[in-house]
Amino acid sequence: MFSTILIVCVGNICRSPMAEGILQKALISAGKTECSVSSAGLGALAGHEADPTARQLMTDRGLDISSHRARQLTDDMLHQADLILVMEAWQKAVIETRTPSAKGKVFRFGEWEGIDISDPYQKDRSEFIRSVTLIEQSAAQWITRL
Repeated sequence: MFSTILIVCVGNICRSPMAEGILQKALISAGKTECSVSSAGLGALAGHEADPTARQLMTDRGLDISSHRARQLTDDMLHQADLILVMEAWQKAVIETRTPSAKGKVFRFGEWEGIDISDPYQKDRSEFIRSVTLIEQSAAQWITRL
């Protein structure tokens, strides 16, 4: 059983905070309350709030990510996590190269669909909607496997 799940993207202000909120809500709804979900970025805009469009899309879904602040990914985070979910295949490669002991516990968030979830940062709302739709679909797949 996974008790700590870490979600990683680049800046930790768009995809990973949305995925963190969506996956945590899905876990609670599935009765898997022993799992904690957090997020961080490979090149985090440390201390920044989640992107306003990401915050609004989460509010529309009944999730409040207004207290989120971007965090830089650390080796400690990688070691402590039972499962690490990234948004794109290249991020998996970066983490496994940086921390070889993470191999075997790093997967794409869209692993079961065989997809990457592209970064909507500084793009229009339709790109955010596309990303959050893929995040929701992928979270539903992970819930069945956790």
